[in-house]
Amino acid sequence: MLNIWGRISSINVRKVVWCAQELGLDFQRTEAGGKFGVVQTPEYLGMNPNALVPVIDDGEGADRVVLWESNVIVRYLCAKHSMGRLYPEPLAERFDAERWMDWQQTTLNPVSAGAFRQWVRTPAAQRQPEVIAHSVHATEPLFALLDAHLATRTFMLGDRFTMADIPVGCEAHRWFGLPQTEYTRPSWPNVERWFADLRARAGARGVLDLPLE
Repeated sequence: MLNIWGRISSINVRKVVWCAQELGLDFQRTEAGGKFGVVQTPEYLGMNPNALVPVIDDGEGADRVVLWESNVIVRYLCAKHSMGRLYPEPLAERFDAERWMDWQQTTLNPVSAGAFRQWVRTPAAQRQPEVIAHSVHATEPLFALLDAHLATRTFMLGDRFTMADIPVGCEAHRWFGLPQTEYTRPSWPNVERWFADLRARAGARGVLDLPLE
């Protein structure tokens, strides 16, 4: 059985859980991180010395694989269980998927996180409006870029769902779920259409339909 450690309120844990559900895997998830603790225990640090979530423990004996870093875990699970489908085989397609997965982690996530932390995880009296404004100002052009990309595609790579849709879809879930009362979010019709399709997938249940916390 695949073991996943991490609280579902984490965007990075949501990626892994959604991926496992898309693949129809039998897995067990153990709450860890945040209010659940666990990540500073010797056992957990032995799996992930960064003390972050998620971590997976897959297989036994010589075939056992322990991994951290959410996008790497998504790649691994898709390569193991869905080569040629969720994990593209042609190099051009594979690295197109890799590019968008890296874009989510290195470009979109760092700027969108500011507004999320302020609106969702910071008490109202302690919020910093300038942090929210900076995050919104930096994030909106990236969703506009994504909207233009999806104007001619059903999913991130074209007509079929792949591993690239998972991290970027989780990012959309987080941004669209923010209580953005201070400003009017622009319309991104292609992103909204794509995200609605993702939310309707059976594998996304219990992930993209959850409120933020």
